[in-house]
Amino acid sequence: MVAERLTRMSDTGRVVTRFAPSPTGYLHIGGARTALFNWLYARGRGGRFLLRIEDTDRARSTPEATAAILTGLAWLGLDWDEKPVSQFARAPRHAEVARTMLERGAAYRCFATQGEIEAQRAAARAEGRSTLFRSPWRDAGPADWPDRPFAIRLKAPREGETAIADAVQGTVRWQNDQLDDMVLLRSDGTPTYMHAVVVDDHDMGVTHIIRGDDHLTNAARQAQVYIAMGWAVPVFAHIPLIHGPDGQKLSKRHGAVGLEEYRRMGYPAAGMRNYLARLGWSHGDAEVFTDAEAQAWFDLAGIGRAPARLDLRKLEHVCGRHIAMAGDDALMAELDGFLQATGQPPVRGPRRDLLSRALPLARLRARTLGQVLEAAAFALAERPIRPEPAAAAALDDVSRGILTELTPHLRNASWTREALEAAVGAVAGARGLGLGKLAPALRAALAGRTTSPSVFDMMLVLGQAESLARIADAAA
Repeated sequence: MVAERLTRMSDTGRVVTRFAPSPTGYLHIGGARTALFNWLYARGRGGRFLLRIEDTDRARSTPEATAAILTGLAWLGLDWDEKPVSQFARAPRHAEVARTMLERGAAYRCFATQGEIEAQRAAARAEGRSTLFRSPWRDAGPADWPDRPFAIRLKAPREGETAIADAVQGTVRWQNDQLDDMVLLRSDGTPTYMHAVVVDDHDMGVTHIIRGDDHLTNAARQAQVYIAMGWAVPVFAHIPLIHGPDGQKLSKRHGAVGLEEYRRMGYPAAGMRNYLARLGWSHGDAEVFTDAEAQAWFDLAGIGRAPARLDLRKLEHVCGRHIAMAGDDALMAELDGFLQATGQPPVRGPRRDLLSRALPLARLRARTLGQVLEAAAFALAERPIRPEPAAAAALDDVSRGILTELTPHLRNASWTREALEAAVGAVAGARGLGLGKLAPALRAALAGRTTSPSVFDMMLVLGQAESLARIADAAA
């Protein structure tokens, strides 16, 4: 029933892409970029983006890893069509196709044991020959078949070449005499990954396989399965991997490599989408763009063949631009997700209203969501404000006296920036002081810190009642 439903999806005539992670660990940032490329290509063409969980490695696949993959994709904003497909659950379909190939003569029974295979390879190494395994059972007839378990192997062509027209790498060719007869079904009846991938992609109606170029060598043998079954070969597009700043393959020594780590570091999802899209793909000189622009522009021709290099400074720059561009509701949603991901309590009630009002100030120079919250800390603070030691030093007896004197002036002010500046300026002038002398005490009273937005900006965000209450607390 599942196989029938998936097969019908291939009849729509639309572009269909897929992302097929293995749930054996975190979602790597390289995998996230592969998912993004598939999502952009499908969404930009009115197509379908599907998700398959390749959970055939039962020893290493975990429900927690699957949940982490789904959560990461959802946070990144990559919505998928249909329920995710479990590769393990489709094992009977994989076996069915292998047996069909056997019946058609496109595959054969191989009775060679693992020990016999290793012995043949050891002998080949000793004689300096190719260790490519050549099964003695390829052309054996029923009369020669022993009564023991057998694997089903693809009867791959031995002459000529197998070629694929890769949308990124160009035409790639393999000599058939350098390819072995890959196992489709093991002797215990379980399908191999290489075979299962082809069956799943066909049944899911996948038209474009966009994946890392570490899978390029698999494409030849997978293409042979498509041809043996008489199935249309999809478009392959093998994209270069992401490297670290030193040009080496990205790994933990370069810092964060899991998508969830970047979420906890405070990079907004919109900025991550933009930056990951530019890792290996370009559209003219465009560096910062919206999702709508990315979907309209993204194509396979724009993907380069050279590995992309991760640059956290560029990532921060792009994320800063997206923080500045985001609508208030979208930015608040990003902040909610960041607080949840980092185990911080949500912002609710009056403090949420103050945070929303503080966003125009807090986002100005921020490049991460953490920096937004840091700049908006004055709006999130609860009374009584407990100043940091350096800020508390500005609240000496003289400063508290000036704050007490300033209070009635602020109470009678119209609460515009001009009126507030005039009220503070009048009190400072009467004391023979400049505004700069009074600002540290006001900042300590309003924010409890030595660094914050302008004291007048803070008062406008906090409002008259909250500002006067904080000043009164500090002056007491």
